[in-house]
Amino acid sequence: MNAHFTEETMQTAHGACRARVYRGASLLVPPPVVLHFHGGSFVGESVAAGEKVASALAAAGAVVISPEYPSACLSPFPAALEASYAMLSSMRSRCPQFAHKKSMLFVAGEEAGGNLAAGLALMARDQFLPDLKGQILLSPLLDPCMATASFRKYCPQTSVESIADGWQRYLGERSGLTHPYAAPGHCTRLGGLVPALVITSEQCPMRDETEAYAERLRKAGVPVKMHVLPGGAAWLPANTSWQENWPAQEQTISGIFSRFFQEAGAKPKSQMKTN
Repeated sequence: MNAHFTEETMQTAHGACRARVYRGASLLVPPPVVLHFHGGSFVGESVAAGEKVASALAAAGAVVISPEYPSACLSPFPAALEASYAMLSSMRSRCPQFAHKKSMLFVAGEEAGGNLAAGLALMARDQFLPDLKGQILLSPLLDPCMATASFRKYCPQTSVESIADGWQRYLGERSGLTHPYAAPGHCTRLGGLVPALVITSEQCPMRDETEAYAERLRKAGVPVKMHVLPGGAAWLPANTSWQENWPAQEQTISGIFSRFFQEAGAKPKSQMKTN
């Protein structure tokens, strides 16, 4: 399932940023374009931390743009979200460059990147950005309270400290806790969002907040596909104890991604030849 990538410099209204562009061996038609955000508790990782999920998305038939975004160490909320939205809002004109003029746009992310993807979906709805067609959230950080049963049971103490520090830096001194774009798990208005694919695992610290968000989306009338995989979430940057599970999980989530894209309207090349 290896996907190759190139490194490019992307120009947006917020300036330039470095990004990896992933392409798999077989693209859907037209290829979905996915703006993917890596994890790292808002502060601790580079774009390389998202290689697993980005490669799985590319293996599912998409073209994946995985950008760097401002670290909360230097720039708290809303810096990362605003920079990410600037890239998303400029992607429609770039679809022919990366994929096809009829390509559908999606946002995706794991952990802190899942927070950004969820926040972007909310922002796209409120800013009337019609190009976004779906959101893909893997074990997203949605609730800064970190008080769920799964978080208490499955999050190692070292990770608790790093995630708590990341939340504190990300929210900063602007009362981000009360802002729905910063803490989507506390958002009270979820209607009208694009369809969501939500993935977590049985032994993931973010399982409870992920499942709760998916259920609230569903109750708000948002189409939701929810998957809870067995074991731990090997796609999380800090979850080294579950790395041996990644090959099987990669195959599983890549298939889930592909079905989500096809339900949105993309088709396999083989199907296009026979129609």
